[in-house]
Amino acid sequence: MNYILFDGPARNALLPFTFTRPVADILIGIMTIRQKWEMHLGSTTTTLTEEYLSDKYPMVELEENVMINASFLPNVVLVEMIGNLKANQAIFKGEEVVAFFTDENQEEVDFDSYEIIKYNEDCITVMRTWDIFSKNDAAIREDFEFLTANRKSKPIPKSVNVIAPENVFIEEGASLEFVTLNASTGPIYIGRNSEIMEGTAIRGPFALCENASVKMGSKVYGATTVGPYSRIGGEVKNTVLFAHSNKGHEGYLGDSVIGEWCNLGADTNNSNLKNNYEEVKLWSYETEGFAKTGLQFCGLMMGDHSKCGINTMFNTGTVVGVSANVFGTGFPRNFIPSFSWGGAAGFTTYLTKKAFETARIVLSRRNMEFDEKEAAILEHVFEETRKWRKE
Repeated sequence: MNYILFDGPARNALLPFTFTRPVADILIGIMTIRQKWEMHLGSTTTTLTEEYLSDKYPMVELEENVMINASFLPNVVLVEMIGNLKANQAIFKGEEVVAFFTDENQEEVDFDSYEIIKYNEDCITVMRTWDIFSKNDAAIREDFEFLTANRKSKPIPKSVNVIAPENVFIEEGASLEFVTLNASTGPIYIGRNSEIMEGTAIRGPFALCENASVKMGSKVYGATTVGPYSRIGGEVKNTVLFAHSNKGHEGYLGDSVIGEWCNLGADTNNSNLKNNYEEVKLWSYETEGFAKTGLQFCGLMMGDHSKCGINTMFNTGTVVGVSANVFGTGFPRNFIPSFSWGGAAGFTTYLTKKAFETARIVLSRRNMEFDEKEAAILEHVFEETRKWRKE
């Protein structure tokens, strides 16, 4: 069967992260949503997403296709139901379509002509930016159970101080010595060729993805995910870092989501709790205003390719767009548009020519190329977000 993951109605609520990727390529738990579906289905997937992303994330459409809403994470029951779908059947949870079988052009789907199958079980959904960190605990636990079933962990080194070793799984090539792992509060997954340097203390649930690293003396609280090739240091709590991002030094990062190719300067700190303990509001790209999150703890949402200088301070509930560069003293405002350059003293436009020069250097350090597809995506984001910048 040909499986296609589509963005669904939550796409705009997941900006700035979906400016540069489909919903399916959001990292939560130990894997991206796409990786979860592909492993559960035993099949590759393609993507129905925004047109400007389609060169990088193309859709392969055959005569018969199963379309899956990427905001829904797979589980055993849901995967079985999807595997049993027949022509003109659709699975709904409440008012949301989860998946449907179609042999028609996607623009012409009429669910009034479908047999509706209700899915009434619990499942993890990613509908808003803060779901990525607030549901990361549950996502790590589900991924850990799935990935480690009927497998044996590499031995825990003798120098490691460990609580509940049965909840620790170490992949081939991982390196860790003289660290403390407390997996009594949740599983700890240490990915292939990753490294945890000496003096670090980690409390689960925690996921260190392949080739990622934790620097010396770090303090890490659950539920935290460090994406592939990313690095963390200092104090980190309940945070998801996507791939190739760095928070390599002292400073606090909590209840936050950091996109790809981001860098947080030394002693960067974010607030995750308001002084008056009130509910945190976050910038909404849908309403172009600040939306209630229902959360008392909510930190920093930072889009791909954004950076901040040393000693940067972020207020509770700050949203930073794509390819912003933040620096200087004081607290910048808690919505920083994409391609902004500056800080509390004010912002100017970070022109694409300069931004692309930096991106090329950053990617080349990881032996990767900033190609025309990447440039075209960021050019589109620059134009789409122009209205929020003072130019």
